[in-house]
Amino acid sequence: MSKPHTFTAFDEDLEQVRLAVLTMGGQVEEAILLAARALETRDEELASEVVRGDRTIDEAEHEINSKVVRLLALRQPQADDLRVVVAVMKMAGELERIGDYAKNMAKRVPVLTSVPVIDGAAGALRRQARLVGQMLKDMLDSLARLDATLARDVVARDVDVDDMTNALFREFITHMMEDPRNITACLHYIFIAKNIERMGDLVTHGAEHVIFVAEGTPARPRVKGHSTATIVTPEI
Repeated sequence: MSKPHTFTAFDEDLEQVRLAVLTMGGQVEEAILLAARALETRDEELASEVVRGDRTIDEAEHEINSKVVRLLALRQPQADDLRVVVAVMKMAGELERIGDYAKNMAKRVPVLTSVPVIDGAAGALRRQARLVGQMLKDMLDSLARLDATLARDVVARDVDVDDMTNALFREFITHMMEDPRNITACLHYIFIAKNIERMGDLVTHGAEHVIFVAEGTPARPRVKGHSTATIVTPEI
């Protein structure tokens, strides 16, 4: 930000909120990676750990919101400072939703352990989740440094997540058409792929908040990849 920094009570409070968001983001990043690992290895205990851990993420969001309300009430920030406060509050909500998607992925693991294995499916979803996890890590780094350039790089990578989701949808539909016994597993995989895509969207929103805070103007409309809404049934 352009304003000179003076170490005030407001600065201390705002730094606490920002650090809380960064900590929460680390917890969410871990949840994504653990859920994807549980999916690939069919590890129900690890999946249960992710589901249980979502409560910690929910509590973190509640604590951040409480800090923000207190900050607004006591410090009454304006202009640039208000922009930062609003941005981190929005980011906390988006992180909580990403955590919910990771939990949803983990909750599907017990079902998928009882259906036929779709070769390469879980590994492909784990690669998709790793891509989003790296985006999240870089988004948090951009917040820590208010690095608009890194935030823009995160935004640009969302198109890769969209394209990967589109390709996975086609693959899973093909598996279902080739053998009806694959339908249950592939439907769950489709839901997971779509959830990971939504994680990418939410991470991108967070990066756009960083750009807004750092530069004072909204990020430009981002380029989207191929939409799953345009998928047609492949011919066998």
